[in-house]
Amino acid sequence: MTYANVGTLGAVPGKRDELVAHLTQRSPELTAVGCLLYEVGVNDQEPDTVFVTELWTSSEAHRASLELPSVQASIAAARPLLSGEFGGFDFTVVGSPLRD
Repeated sequence: MTYANVGTLGAVPGKRDELVAHLTQRSPELTAVGCLLYEVGVNDQEPDTVFVTELWTSSEAHRASLELPSVQASIAAARPLLSGEFGGFDFTVVGSPLRD
C-alpha cells in the first residue's frame, strides 16, 4: 500500500529559503528506492516553516531511503538550518479520486 508522510520543518529564522533550496535539490536515488512524490512548500504566514509532503510505494521504502548515504549526507547538511521544531503525521493511502 502507498505510504504518505506529511510534515513541517522549523527553519532557523532567516534560513527558510536556504532550507528549501537544499530540500529541492535533485535526488534520483529517492525515485529508485520508491519515492513517488516529494513536494516542498512554504506559507508566508509562517516564515520559518517548511512544509513537506512525501508519497512512497511503502513505509519500508521510506525507511530504506533514510539509510541511503546520499540521504544521510543531506540530513547532516540540513541540520544547521533546522530550528528543531517538527510536526506532521503519516498514513497509509487507501484511495484517490485521481487514480485507480
